[in-house]
Amino acid sequence: MKNSGGGAAHGDGGDIYNVRAAEILANEALLLPINEAAPIYENLLATFPTAAKYWKQYVEAYMATNNDEAAKQIFSRCLLNCLHISLWRCYINFIRRINDKRGSEGLDETKKAFDFMLNYVGNDAASGPVWMEYINFLKSMPVVTPHEESHRMTTVRKVYQKAILVPTNHVEQLWKDYENFENSVSRTLAKGLLSEYQPKFNSAKAVYRERKKYIDDIDWNVLATPPTGSYKEEQQCMAWKRLLVFEKGNPQRIDATTANRRITFTYEQCLMYLYHHPDIWYDYAMWHVKNGSMDSASKIFQRALKAIHDSEVLKYAFAEMEESRGAIQTAKTVYESLLGENASETSLANIQFIRFLRRTEGTEAARKYFLDARKSPSCTYHLYVAYATMAFCVDKDAKVAQSVFEAGLKRFMHEPGYILEYTDFLCRLNDDRNVRALFERALSLLPPEESTEVWRRFAQFEQNYGDLSSMLKVEQRRKEALSRTSEDALSASENTLHDIVSRYSYMDLWPCSSKELDYLARQEWLAKNIVKKVEKPAMLNSGSMLDKGAAGFSASARLLPQSAKVVRPETSQMVIYDPRQMKGPEFAATSSGYTKEVEATLKVLSPSMVSFIKNLPAIEGPSPDIDVVLSVLLQSTLPVAQSAGKAGGVSELSGVGKTGLNQNGSVHRPPRERRKDVERQGAQEEEDASAVQSRAAVPRDIFRLRQIQRSRGLGVGGAAVSQSGSSAFSFSGGGSAFSGDHSASTD
Repeated sequence: MKNSGGGAAHGDGGDIYNVRAAEILANEALLLPINEAAPIYENLLATFPTAAKYWKQYVEAYMATNNDEAAKQIFSRCLLNCLHISLWRCYINFIRRINDKRGSEGLDETKKAFDFMLNYVGNDAASGPVWMEYINFLKSMPVVTPHEESHRMTTVRKVYQKAILVPTNHVEQLWKDYENFENSVSRTLAKGLLSEYQPKFNSAKAVYRERKKYIDDIDWNVLATPPTGSYKEEQQCMAWKRLLVFEKGNPQRIDATTANRRITFTYEQCLMYLYHHPDIWYDYAMWHVKNGSMDSASKIFQRALKAIHDSEVLKYAFAEMEESRGAIQTAKTVYESLLGENASETSLANIQFIRFLRRTEGTEAARKYFLDARKSPSCTYHLYVAYATMAFCVDKDAKVAQSVFEAGLKRFMHEPGYILEYTDFLCRLNDDRNVRALFERALSLLPPEESTEVWRRFAQFEQNYGDLSSMLKVEQRRKEALSRTSEDALSASENTLHDIVSRYSYMDLWPCSSKELDYLARQEWLAKNIVKKVEKPAMLNSGSMLDKGAAGFSASARLLPQSAKVVRPETSQMVIYDPRQMKGPEFAATSSGYTKEVEATLKVLSPSMVSFIKNLPAIEGPSPDIDVVLSVLLQSTLPVAQSAGKAGGVSELSGVGKTGLNQNGSVHRPPRERRKDVERQGAQEEEDASAVQSRAAVPRDIFRLRQIQRSRGLGVGGAAVSQSGSSAFSFSGGGSAFSGDHSASTD
């Protein structure tokens, strides 16, 4: 596979960040003469500018041909952006080689190069060998006079004392060498110096042990690519963030200047691998702001926008920081760059720029810019709404605001969102006549399929501010209009008790109980499907059906499964079980730390249920909502084997049997034992059991399991739950460490 230098590491589909293709090109370049390999390296490094291994490979190719000038140029381009110890050691070897034959002048240049190197990478946990190499170099420098000898000893001592304060992989060896050095110079002086630096060395050694735990989680060979959301990438991000938190905590309790240099070094190393992650750049800049270094933060933002030139959020953050410190012109330049780069989608940038102009230059400047911006073909209704709202709320000018809304109405009458914003504004003015006129005008022009929300808001307006006649009239018109978009026009136009509930509820106040609300929702669903033979069971919405405060009462949003169908899991959304997951917490009926109620509940559980609880894995991914699972069970009629009816008794799955098993596999126990178990259950279980007597015959073990989970704050799989039993995690697609990319990351 040869590359003539016409492009970067392109993979399938033109992906320039194809890591596999980049590795193939880099390996190919090793086999080519440097004049042929140079274009390949340049293309690779244009895509991966922080790839220390490619820079090192590139410069070593020139060093092999003794092209020192070219090597110097490459080092000048990469060293400060790639704080990788192997690249810097390559640099110091290059400097020593070219200065070895230059005598004392060459030695001075080499010493300066060592100081330069350790100033940048001396805090690296792997920099121990570099400190030792520098000390040996200093010891080998020739001296003639006693004064030069004394100066050399002083220099070596200072370097030792710096080296033993850095938590590196060779800190213990450096301490032993320092002890020998001081004892060889003066045992009397050594005693005082060693006793002074012993605690500092011990602290550095202890911090290195802790530091190593974080460093070992980092992969130092990955290339910097834009975020993909893969499992491995997320793990690397978290590993770097943990290391940053560790360094910010200043565990060694060193002075602020040294600690800040160490944190800066860690950020710079992190950005070698997370170069395209905007949150790392922002965190780095804000850390400088917190320390009062606004100029440094500004430089970080400039570097960030060079790395991620299309990041709008970083530009807004940069402009905000500059405005906050009074650099208005710089902030304005950033806004102008936003407007220039997003010529096709500028509504948001225009809105934010108008707000910026009003804050910094006044109302007139904002008005002039709005008049120009609204002429753009890409202008959307959001610009009119934003400017009108600003005029009304900030400038206290209702006439200007209404004029803007009216001007926009000529252009955006077909936009339901604009209609609703305008009606909200008119409601603030208490102009109910124009509100109704606007609703009527809009609904006469909007197609039925786009008018659903406008009708809903019209009905809501009449419910809140109209009389009974107008309210009922609008409700009926709404039903008739929307029934044209429904397959079942007859049922859509029917009046139901559901309408009364919707009409007489307010915010999170409802004219019925949770039980009634659940019943009405199910009856409406059944009524809509009474003519149809629905084969696929409807899925429950995320969240409990009984949560009355969730986003309003909508019949279409409260679908329930048919009671005659068993709800099956959607296997395409399942997360693959990872056998590396840790085992969950151990449960035992006699373990300490449980309440008396929980201990009593555990004692009456069947052995199979206790075994099930013990083997629940402690996962970090999503876990099901217990209330939803129970609701599915309660709404489903599970098939019952015929043999179950011939057993001649009720299955007691919740107790340990003494006389054997029934034919259906349940434990048969004497009536006296069952009565004792019932007495132990407590008031809460009785309440739960009575709530489901009219539904399905669900084993009481489910409710005991739920009670245990609530009392221990656990969800299914060990996830934390709230006091209501709902899981703290959800089935969202991207929030879990065990995401869809997890299986690919284990290759």
